[in-house]
Amino acid sequence: MAGPNGRAQVGIVSDVVLQRHRLQAAAAKFDLEVCFSGDSQRLQSYPEFPEARLWLVTLEDEADHPALFDYLLENTEAPVLFGLDQAPASGSPDYFRWERRLLGKLEQQLGDLEQLDSKVSLEELEVQAPENPVSSELPRWLTPAAPDSVAEDVWVLCASLGGPAAVKAFLDCLPPGLPVGFIYAQHIDENFAGVLTRVLGRHAHYKLQHAEEHYRVKNGDVVLMPVEHEWKFDSTGVLTEQDTPWPGPYGPSIDQVLLNTADHYGARCHAILFSGMGNDGVIAAPLLKAYGSRIWVQESTSCGNSSMPDSVAATGCASFCGTPEQLARELINTIEKSCLLKGRQKRDSA
Repeated sequence: MAGPNGRAQVGIVSDVVLQRHRLQAAAAKFDLEVCFSGDSQRLQSYPEFPEARLWLVTLEDEADHPALFDYLLENTEAPVLFGLDQAPASGSPDYFRWERRLLGKLEQQLGDLEQLDSKVSLEELEVQAPENPVSSELPRWLTPAAPDSVAEDVWVLCASLGGPAAVKAFLDCLPPGLPVGFIYAQHIDENFAGVLTRVLGRHAHYKLQHAEEHYRVKNGDVVLMPVEHEWKFDSTGVLTEQDTPWPGPYGPSIDQVLLNTADHYGARCHAILFSGMGNDGVIAAPLLKAYGSRIWVQESTSCGNSSMPDSVAATGCASFCGTPEQLARELINTIEKSCLLKGRQKRDSA
């Protein structure tokens, strides 16, 4: 069944209030509508049986509720998932793994839940002019990166639903010549990758290109990770395609892109989590932070869907939060401060 807004409806039955709350929060993150949430007694006293496409039932002791099972079987033909794990503490790594397991069970019954940007929505971006762009000039203290120079620092741009618009706004605000390369991990239909490449390069100084075998990320690059197969960096820093698909339900796996990039770049790999559904990125973010990497997130009100950046923010790893335009300005400031510090260190050691 679908609610008034077209979202699939689920019912939640649990005798643990906190578990109901966590299941409701997870359902909302996956864009599901909760048509009922309560304990078994409340459900059996409900004036009209809720019409759900799926029921989630988790009880401390199922033997204490013998009438509930018969009641469900008599009133619904929708599938019922029994015995779901109790949710761990919110924001912990175990909690996000619990969310992933729950998502897998939900998708087994309801099909793919993550919404992706359509071809139409991507093409609409092509005709939009940049809003409030920053100056196209580099800060006076920054020397432009030499053409085709290999990037020492790489930022991974991570996004899902609503991500192309956010990443485009971010790139539109960057001046040319910054000494930085980008890896772009975007959940998208593989058939639309060409449209995405064209659209995001329409106004920006930074052009998208597809990952290529034996390619080394250069300053000014925005290298789009393919959807189909996993890519890694070898010991020399060149990209190499694997024979296996990305782990997890969606490609490219943002967690795996972050881990693979950090394996080579270490503390010189940083990440920005833009608009998107789900919680891809939450497993890798604490590991990158341990490397000394910067983890930034797009602020909620500027997102098409804020579940992904909000989830990463909930890990406590994010050191900056802002709109795409604010993220761009912060990156420029961060690179400028880093270059000034390196220059001072060189003078001091001379």
